[in-house]
Amino acid sequence: MTPNLVVISGSSGAGKSSVLRLLEDEGYYCVDNLPPRLLPELLVEISDNIEHERFRGIVVCVDARTVGFEPEDTPAALEQLLSFPEGMIIFLDAQPHVLLKRFSETRRRHPLAGPHNSLPEAIAKERKRLEFVAAKADLIVDTTDLTPSALRDRIITRMANRRDGLSILIESFAFKRGVPTDADFVFDARALPNPYWQADIRSMTGLDAPVKQFLESDERCLAFYEKLSTFIKQMLYDFSQVDRSYITIAIGCTGGQHRSVYLTQKLHEDLSAQLAGVQIRHRDLPRAPVS
Repeated sequence: MTPNLVVISGSSGAGKSSVLRLLEDEGYYCVDNLPPRLLPELLVEISDNIEHERFRGIVVCVDARTVGFEPEDTPAALEQLLSFPEGMIIFLDAQPHVLLKRFSETRRRHPLAGPHNSLPEAIAKERKRLEFVAAKADLIVDTTDLTPSALRDRIITRMANRRDGLSILIESFAFKRGVPTDADFVFDARALPNPYWQADIRSMTGLDAPVKQFLESDERCLAFYEKLSTFIKQMLYDFSQVDRSYITIAIGCTGGQHRSVYLTQKLHEDLSAQLAGVQIRHRDLPRAPVS
């Protein structure tokens, strides 16, 4: 049987090489910078090899460096990847200012940089070129705020929980630190009463009982959660009827400590009682990894 195929793509500097090395350590056969037209030959070559069963699958990295992946060729090239029945596409991205900082710190040359364009222009050009790939991706990961170890945990956790149906990640975040770019749905909890203005619970989080009690004593919060929960459950049912593997739901408030954390935690508990493998992440809460 032909091994599973994982296609990694995304912005230069977003962590593709790190994910490629990670999956190689996990037992995948990895190829970097593969021209798309060579993919069918690669699959045949590996599947016909007597030793192919020792690999968990094939991982190829396809991005702006790749020969034969020019903008005018992108749709046809990507269709070849999507035609593989057991394949998936992981797209890595980060905020432009973070990509700029990473290139400046490492002093590496951007693949689209040249004598007639600046680094910011190269980053913008690459993002435009890869828009079609991002639109087709099964899983988009924003690495802006992820350390290498956190990126490793995110990829391993989400791939390990891949199953028939949806793999769901619910995360809280702070609007003041930016909206997660990998979220499929974003909800704003800033209209709810803010525990920050209560001196006795200001230093606590939405995981603490006094904060929960404060929010649950307000009818607006209860009504907000009821509408949110109803919408998400219906939306997840609808998406389960189509060919979709991953969903990321983000709930934000001003500081990412109280309201969004409480709502995310409550939603995770409710969905986990009905579905397997629902994950949670509090992006801006210290020492709160994906689980």
